[in-house]
Amino acid sequence: MLKEKNKMLILESLSVGQYGFIGNVFSFGLAVMASTTLFLWLMKSSVAPAYQMAITISGLVTAIAAYHYLQIMLSWDSAVVVTSGQVVPTGEGFNRAYRYVDWLLTVPLLLIELILVMKLSGSETMSKSVKLGGAAALMIILGYPGEVSESMETRTIFWVLSMIPFLYIVKELVVGLKSSIANQPDSVKGLINKAAWLVVLSWAFYPIVYLLPLLGVTGGNAIVMVEAGYTIADIVAKAVFGILIFTIAVRKSKADAQMQNA
Repeated sequence: MLKEKNKMLILESLSVGQYGFIGNVFSFGLAVMASTTLFLWLMKSSVAPAYQMAITISGLVTAIAAYHYLQIMLSWDSAVVVTSGQVVPTGEGFNRAYRYVDWLLTVPLLLIELILVMKLSGSETMSKSVKLGGAAALMIILGYPGEVSESMETRTIFWVLSMIPFLYIVKELVVGLKSSIANQPDSVKGLINKAAWLVVLSWAFYPIVYLLPLLGVTGGNAIVMVEAGYTIADIVAKAVFGILIFTIAVRKSKADAQMQNA
């Protein structure tokens, strides 16, 4: 079974309804990312200067995602035409690389914004940013060859390889940051812990979607599940996470001000 070709993204297997639904999903993803970017950047001045860099990076993450969702939409629209009630490929192909370029840029930044909002020491911030950011980039790089390969065996191999840095990141977020979270103000400890778990749980959705072809899911339903699944995971991991980071920054700003006035 592993040597069978990946038939998951055969565009002509889509119904007209499925094709339109996926286009709407991409449009929704673009709207969420763009609106979140505007909110974060416009509200940046409402947090203390020490946390503004985290908010800037959080907005940058969603801005990069918005740009790539626009490119994904354009590629999707040019990949097929609807003729006589059927979806017919144009020959241009649907460029799945846009997602991986997006992830390569944004996934390390997501971890860095979490570290920045915790306001750790300079050395600890640099160390954790390099380790977690590097592991995140490696995870994306290792996942791409399997995503675009027609071989199920190749997809399996690169899934396993990409899971190695993923599990390292999970360990660092759940165990490695525990002492740092314990030193945070009481008003944000719970939120920072939730932010770390939000990263873990939302990122865990990506390898599940990645596995669908290996589980025998093919055709139009598979395309809908993969593209909608990746988009939902992106919204949670970037937009929802960004709003959570902003909330943490607001609370920490208030806690710092109270300490200075005490």
